[in-house]
Amino acid sequence: MTPWTQVYSPVMGNIFLSALVAGIPVYLLLGLLAKHFKAHYSALLGLVGALLVAIFVYKMPAGIASMAAVNGALFGLAPIGWIVLNAIFIYDITVKSGDFEVVKHSIAGIAADRRIQALLIAFSFGAFIEGAAGFGTPVAISAAMLIGLGFRPLQAAGLSLIGNTAPVAYGALGTPIIALAAVTGLPLESLSAAAGRILPIFSLIIPFWIIWTMAGRKAMMEVWPACLVAGGSFAITQFLVSNYHGPWLVDIIGAIVSMGALIGFLKIWQPKTIWRYEHERDEAHEARPDHSTGKVVKAWMPWVFLSLFVFVWGTPQVKTFLNGGTKANPNFLYGYTTKTYEVPLVHKMVIKTPPVVAKASPEAATWTLNWLSLTGTSLLLAGICSGLLLGYGPLALLKIFGHTMNRVKISLLTIAAMLALGFTSKAAGMDATMGLAFASTGALFPFFSAMLGWLGVALTGSDTSSNVLFGGLQKITAQQLGLNPILTAAANTTGGVMGKMIDAQSLVVASVATNQQGEEGTILRYVFWHSITLAAMVGIVIFLYARVLPANWMPAPPAPAPAAVTVAPAPVPAAPAALPAPAK
Repeated sequence: MTPWTQVYSPVMGNIFLSALVAGIPVYLLLGLLAKHFKAHYSALLGLVGALLVAIFVYKMPAGIASMAAVNGALFGLAPIGWIVLNAIFIYDITVKSGDFEVVKHSIAGIAADRRIQALLIAFSFGAFIEGAAGFGTPVAISAAMLIGLGFRPLQAAGLSLIGNTAPVAYGALGTPIIALAAVTGLPLESLSAAAGRILPIFSLIIPFWIIWTMAGRKAMMEVWPACLVAGGSFAITQFLVSNYHGPWLVDIIGAIVSMGALIGFLKIWQPKTIWRYEHERDEAHEARPDHSTGKVVKAWMPWVFLSLFVFVWGTPQVKTFLNGGTKANPNFLYGYTTKTYEVPLVHKMVIKTPPVVAKASPEAATWTLNWLSLTGTSLLLAGICSGLLLGYGPLALLKIFGHTMNRVKISLLTIAAMLALGFTSKAAGMDATMGLAFASTGALFPFFSAMLGWLGVALTGSDTSSNVLFGGLQKITAQQLGLNPILTAAANTTGGVMGKMIDAQSLVVASVATNQQGEEGTILRYVFWHSITLAAMVGIVIFLYARVLPANWMPAPPAPAPAAVTVAPAPVPAAPAALPAPAK
């Protein structure tokens, strides 16, 4: 089959009309969710829409479009679906054993107030899990913990999604920033520092935002000191680590500092009133069981195992070892724990072209099954260790796992369909069409550069994927407009974090974690305006950095390579004229 070349303005050669048509699968998906269609039906119909637009508008060969969808479905199942399944498995173990009740009471011992619990779990602890794992793990864990603590399902899902914003750019040990540096060729340290001068503003705001959303302005004002401590300590740490160390440990260190600062602050300060939901106000005065220290420690061990396993699995050295080492330095696992498959009909059969990339190049389409190093595998092992510690035998754990799998099977189908939609759109160039429409906004591009990142995450479900997708476009557009490419590239990843709460993948993960399968549209309506408002605020900050604030507030772009100087070779002396022949 002949490779197919992407065309970004297929509708009458007009980028804006083409962008409107390219958005049809997204309008269809989100519109159906908002109309209370079940998520798996919405995702499947959105996928059909993406295939039809790709084949009939973009003239993409049907075989390539179909296999791009298969590639996305595989990625949806592993690594993402594998994470969701095993995160819920751990939660189910602790609920069935009764130990989550002990966890619930011990958290209430720190703070019985639901507002403080939301800060600890949705913001600070969620940031730790984001830093260690990413890819939907923090939403699954935080939402499950909040629902177990007694939060209403919708609030547990929505607050976890809002909380999982400011840390996302440094998630999974800095993966989005590292990917952004790789795709743009810009210095990693500069990109880390630039994002670290944008996001702390929002790290400070988000705790206030969470509590205002949850309980209203008046209730938020009652706990503003706790919001300030949780957000301020994270923001300061985020700035310092990102600017003076790098992107790898920003969230891990920031979350530990935030949790420690908030717990320490609660030793000397407590809100005047205990805030609870209407249906549980009477419970605020009930006496909590006095559990022994040993019982509390045992109940917390599953979450300790989770944090430990996820953190260790996320480190590059462990990940490389579990993948069998490298080709140059293999270990005994080499060839057994990692298999990479080229997806037929689509691998290197799609040609990306400028201005999305610097030069026309074929796009690789592979699926890697690194089953041992997957984050979901670390969660499975944490669940097994937890279950054995809590007194379950192998057969009992297998039964719980089967129950969990049955509980999330439709959600796994939904995630696969949504990722299939995203991969089809990406292979056809539909997302690039929408990106180029944003890039055509001229003087307002600094604002829309953040919105472009937001769009990328909303479409792909990943800040890393958005950076890979639009990072090069951000750099090229900035250079054409005379802007700092470090700023616009950082805008992509920082604007993108606000799209994380509305991407289809996150909505499904949140619905599964809170046992609200089929209510993804309700969750979407709960968070949509928060997402778009916060993304616009990031855009305003980027615009101020570009047009108002001094240039030295952002890291300087790398100096262009000096033009090659051609040194003319020294002239070669002309050969002497032939001497006249001697006279005879």
